[in-house]
Amino acid sequence: MQFNSLSFAVFLPIVFLLYWFVFNRHVRWQNLFVVAASYLFYGMWDWRFLFLIAFTSLCSWGSGLLIGRYRAGSPKKAKLLSALNIVVNLLILGVFKYYNFFATAFADLFLHGQSDGLLLHVILPVGISFYTFQALSYSIDVYRGKLEPVRDIVQFFAYVSFFPQLVAGPIERATNLLPQFGKQRTFSYDQAVDGLRQMLWGLFKKMAIADNCAVFVDEVFGNHTAYDGASLALAAVLFAFQIYADFSGYSDIAIGVAKLFGIKLMRNFNNPYFSRDIAEFWRRWHISLTTWFRDYVYIPLGGSRTTKAKIVRNTLIIFLVSGFWHGANWTFIAWGAFHALLFLPLILAGRNRKYTDTVAVGRWLPSWKECLQMTLTFLLVVVGWIFFRADTISMAASYLCGLLGPWHNPFNMKMLPVLFYIAVMMTVEWFQRDKQHGLDLQHVTSHFVKFTIYYILIFIIFIAQKGSETFIYFQF
Repeated sequence: MQFNSLSFAVFLPIVFLLYWFVFNRHVRWQNLFVVAASYLFYGMWDWRFLFLIAFTSLCSWGSGLLIGRYRAGSPKKAKLLSALNIVVNLLILGVFKYYNFFATAFADLFLHGQSDGLLLHVILPVGISFYTFQALSYSIDVYRGKLEPVRDIVQFFAYVSFFPQLVAGPIERATNLLPQFGKQRTFSYDQAVDGLRQMLWGLFKKMAIADNCAVFVDEVFGNHTAYDGASLALAAVLFAFQIYADFSGYSDIAIGVAKLFGIKLMRNFNNPYFSRDIAEFWRRWHISLTTWFRDYVYIPLGGSRTTKAKIVRNTLIIFLVSGFWHGANWTFIAWGAFHALLFLPLILAGRNRKYTDTVAVGRWLPSWKECLQMTLTFLLVVVGWIFFRADTISMAASYLCGLLGPWHNPFNMKMLPVLFYIAVMMTVEWFQRDKQHGLDLQHVTSHFVKFTIYYILIFIIFIAQKGSETFIYFQF
């Protein structure tokens, strides 16, 4: 069931009404209903994977109880239990997502590419990387003493399976989301209205921008040798906007839906294309994943408070692992390595936290220097997206070589609408860059202005829709 589908348009109001008017008497009943609705939502893809998410939840919940019991009196047992839970969860993730990758690599090295009989013919469960990392964060935080183990299994299952962010994030931390399922929620009209606005903004980005960019991007990347350099460059730029509008659009919808149920999810994107360097980009892109790797991988390795040799090692590890998290393909590893090479000079020079504020604070427009910085950073990110979108390393290399070929005018009238929608998105997000989302209009007092904006966006979504396209990050 996708957010931009008719089935979800029916599902959401029914769940909303039952949640607030039938199961609102006790928090346990509310949580039980959340689990039931979330499992129905997830089971619409493939009911067999419900056993997998239930097993992951049960392992992390049970290990959390045991870790909490032994944490003070027998720390070695607690450490062993924590490690065992991590291994079990990563093993499940590895079998479904990475086994065929390693089996193919083994066959290429030792069996002359003959992988018959080695490969598993299994479907990758939707969102497995997201809910696995969310479950892992709980047991790790319990082991570290940052969180007390939760005894209510229904509360924990609601935390892992909460349907708005189940299949594509944000990857929530137990310290933020789990306590919210431990207390009674009360309906907030203002929060719900803001949630609806954020949902509308997310649907606009997904249906008007991402799905329309996909038409040209898929055509060019599907047969890139037939296109000139200008068309290849345009397709790469449009893919940058496609993946941003698609993924941040999903996050906006997820966060907005959660607000309808009195739940606050973490922000996942903070205007990354207004970044002045790569370090700032990574603080603003897929925030829930980058902070997860920072807290559970990078800092335990020593972070940046160690020797320069280890800083280089830690940075390479974090970016390569981040790339590999996205998929079992050398292109994702190359994408991670590319960003590591861009990031290393900044961190070694101690300039990786130079830009932690919002660009052009207190000004309507950026300076020329800021414009150049944002443009350069964006272009570097676009180059990285070519590796991300390509099917193979050789295809990415061929695509990059094609950019050096002849350039002709790639524009036609069919592209004007999507270019207009992109311009609208970037303009709105520029002037709203200090807000939580593009339609955060709590400072606007005129109802006429607000509803005019709503109806314009709804009209654009209606005329621009290309069908119920799958969200890109479902594959991860």
